[in-house]
Amino acid sequence: MSDHSVLHVKGRVLLGPEDVRDELWVVDGRVSYDRPAGARDVRTVEGWTLPGLVDAHCHVGLGPHGPVDAATAEKQAITDREVGTLLIRDAGSPSDTRWVDDRDDLPKIVRAGRHIARTRRYIRNFAHEIEPDDLVAYVAQEARRGDGWVKLVGDWIDRDLGDLAPSWPRDAVEAAIAEAHRLGARVTAHCFAENSLQDLVEAGIDCIEHATGLTEDLIPLFASRGVAIVPTLVNIATFPDLAAGGEAKFPRWSAHMRRLYERRYDTVRAAYDAGIPVYVGTDAGGSLAHGLVAGEVAELVTAGIPPVDALAATSWAARAWLGRPGLEEGAPADLVVYESDPRADVRVLASPRRVVLNGQVVE
Repeated sequence: MSDHSVLHVKGRVLLGPEDVRDELWVVDGRVSYDRPAGARDVRTVEGWTLPGLVDAHCHVGLGPHGPVDAATAEKQAITDREVGTLLIRDAGSPSDTRWVDDRDDLPKIVRAGRHIARTRRYIRNFAHEIEPDDLVAYVAQEARRGDGWVKLVGDWIDRDLGDLAPSWPRDAVEAAIAEAHRLGARVTAHCFAENSLQDLVEAGIDCIEHATGLTEDLIPLFASRGVAIVPTLVNIATFPDLAAGGEAKFPRWSAHMRRLYERRYDTVRAAYDAGIPVYVGTDAGGSLAHGLVAGEVAELVTAGIPPVDALAATSWAARAWLGRPGLEEGAPADLVVYESDPRADVRVLASPRRVVLNGQVVE
């Protein structure tokens, strides 16, 4: 990363969908809309500028078999940074990535602690695997360790049933979510299927990951409670292969996964049409590559979300939802510059002209 004390960003600066400025200045790593007096060593970049992109479902420090070493986690974070993802909500990781906070050259991370799953009901080595009586205690632990979020595994395959099934009884999640809220943390949950959603939403959950089981009868409940979804469509694209791999042993589960996949776009569009907040997340980490944020935005557009709103789901709206600044005066200068207007064609997100993190141009 190059070191310039003053950076002049020209062209069109998108503070919001309609709030457009002609320029901004970066002074001591922060955004300013006032030309600095007597500035020397000024570097200029020009184009269409967005706040640093958000991946609201990402796993830094997680690999296919569980936690990875710091060097691998660093490569994951750099891969995200290079495509303009400068703010990550880490939706569950068994690795301690606090060292990233001391690095000005790596994306900022909002952590949800480690996944909390039912015993033998999730991917091995990913989660705390516990029984319902311990859920409140583990939620409290991860609420204290995270950055304002806790991640539950809301459903997974039940091998006795041969299909997806809820992980937790209603009373356990009610108590656990209440405890997280008492500690100032929001709660999200991995959910593929339909039958875990009502209990979680009525128990007060704040967000659902994947939400492939969101049905027409559940949509009004989500909308009335303001529960957000992060669809991770680039991950849902793997469902057919997962289904094929499990068909011989779990045919019922396999057929269910295919149905969820086939209606994925209709599910997301129906949620959006009902006013449910939708945010961009890739589910990078585990078995999925990092750096897929542009592809996820394109998938939301394919699902029928208007391009400007799909863009907001990885920029202005997502940052506000996570309580992090965009490009307002005095904010850390985390921004991405493009050749053309990303509101007109979100595919430009795949090819940033410049990435600026903490005021430094990533070279």
